[in-house]
Amino acid sequence: MDMDSVAGKRVLITGAAMGLGKSFAAQAMREKAADVVLWDVNETALRETAGELATLGPGTVHHRVVDVSDREAIAAAGAAVRAEIGDIDVLINNAGIVRGNGYFWETSNRADIAQTVAINSLAPMYITLEFLPAMVARRTPARVLNIASSAALVANPRMSVYAGSKWAALGWSDSVRLELEQSGNDHVKVTTFCPTYINTGMFDGAKGFMFTPIIEQDEAVQTAWTHMKKGSALVVMPWTSRFNRAISGLLPLRVRDLYLDFVGVYHSMEEFTGRKG
Repeated sequence: MDMDSVAGKRVLITGAAMGLGKSFAAQAMREKAADVVLWDVNETALRETAGELATLGPGTVHHRVVDVSDREAIAAAGAAVRAEIGDIDVLINNAGIVRGNGYFWETSNRADIAQTVAINSLAPMYITLEFLPAMVARRTPARVLNIASSAALVANPRMSVYAGSKWAALGWSDSVRLELEQSGNDHVKVTTFCPTYINTGMFDGAKGFMFTPIIEQDEAVQTAWTHMKKGSALVVMPWTSRFNRAISGLLPLRVRDLYLDFVGVYHSMEEFTGRKG
């Protein structure tokens, strides 16, 4: 089923206080969503963002501090949303983290591993379980947009835990898409978005590589948003990532590694610092 607009819909976005999440929320408000629900762990930024977004459209902005690494917090927040506004029509699993730029054996804080997997891999699963059963039962157009990464498509040094967490997210997300299609519930569409580095601050210090500059945030949001409404299955951005994915399945492993090393993919995290604060 088509979804030309989110007008009149109820939209929930995680990691919504800044970056891509804030931009997705702004787009929903501009398209006259009835309710836009913002989840984030940063209470100060979340409150400020909610105030800004409230001026963008006739819909109602709801915000809640949620630590999506905590399964019980997700369940409580999901129940609160259903009690306050009802079922969700559009879910955007955007929250994510990346830690460190060293080699795996140099990991000093082992808690970072659990945190990365909890937020990038497990949270989208638990959050989607809060809302997908009702989406399936209602038989009206619904969408789930899962923000993965091009790191889910090719291995990359100095981001092994992050890449692993996004590989898991991609495998889960696309499998759920197939399950919905196979079961005849294709009124619910799942889109997985796999971009390279975006200039949101999350990947400050990461380098673009040959033919692949850092993606502008507005371009990423518009691409993902448009494909989400269309119900596209997998969106890989930019074209070089689609090319790298294709050759990874065609070239012998060592030849692929030589190519990705030459174009700079394997060196893109060497100066990574990440967002400050």
